Amino acid sequence: MSANSGRLRGAAIGAGYFSQFHYDAWERIESVQENVQLVACCDLDIAKANANAAKHRIPAAFDNVETMLATETGLDFIDIITGPTTHRDILQKIIDRKNDHPNLHIICQKPLAPTFEEAVKLVEMVEAAGIPMVVHENFRFQPWYREIKTLLAAGVIGTKLHTIALRHRAGDGWGEDAYLNRQAYFRTMPRMLVFETGVHAVDTFRYLVGDISRTCTHMRRLNPVIIGEDTALAMFEFSNGGVGLYDANRYNECDAGKDSRYTFGELLVEFDGGTIRSDLEGKITIHPLGQDETVHNYQPSQVGFAGDCVFAAQQHYIDAMLSKDVAFETEARSYLETLAVQEAMYLSAESARWEDVTF
Repeated sequence: MSANSGRLRGAAIGAGYFSQFHYDAWERIESVQENVQLVACCDLDIAKANANAAKHRIPAAFDNVETMLATETGLDFIDIITGPTTHRDILQKIIDRKNDHPNLHIICQKPLAPTFEEAVKLVEMVEAAGIPMVVHENFRFQPWYREIKTLLAAGVIGTKLHTIALRHRAGDGWGEDAYLNRQAYFRTMPRMLVFETGVHAVDTFRYLVGDISRTCTHMRRLNPVIIGEDTALAMFEFSNGGVGLYDANRYNECDAGKDSRYTFGELLVEFDGGTIRSDLEGKITIHPLGQDETVHNYQPSQVGFAGDCVFAAQQHYIDAMLSKDVAFETEARSYLETLAVQEAMYLSAESARWEDVTF
């Protein structure tokens, strides 16, 4: 915490589509937590940076990362909300000014880098500089998954994993204008569905039920206007003996009248004592073996993004900065294990056989 202010002072870099959820969450965290303040934002487009500063009551806006780092010394955290091709340059600039920010933590949006090899090098570079870094992986912070994790830890359906399965239908990738209205760069990515979306499922599976040891994955492209894959069917074997299934495409739509971007999928978890399900609206049901299925009462958020998971992720990072008793989730080194599963999925799609997860 900055000695001169008694606050955690932060800055954010980036003003693209998804940054709106970050800035909104930071503003709401500030409103209830006086010891946290976002003091600066930065984007190559100064008009966008100024607009974010005005909207979210951020004191300073910049169009140059180096200028921001030199001006706003003593930062405690920097939230990088830019694309993967920019991360190495931004991280190097931060490392070059690390003496001006001795208590700094880095939060970096995923994808971490264009390739697995580059991601490993980025993590090694930041570790060598002695700066803690986490990857902003927010799906595991969706309230239904946090609630299911609590239920599993309590043993409500037993202790041994049989199966975990996630079905995802985004319905935003069909037609000649697919993705143009929100994230047009999806159209030109050589790796798309698993790289951008499937990695969330992998991380969530690892969070809920443990490490993945190998995968057999099939990928294909349904919409010819894009370059990468928009469909995947992946089987997983877990180190604890359980199995998993990820069935996803961004072309077909989910059930009529449902918001596919609220939960991003339907989850099934089977243990030796029963089953837990969550649906497209975040409803959780518990079905112990030999008993009736019942609805589990909890109140998932309806604000922000996907159950307010961005807010929950950022609040977790602040809590971990402020308390030695809170361990960082999605810490960069551990997140490489999620990316190793992603890499094995692409290798499997190419080889048409099971591939081990190696890291």
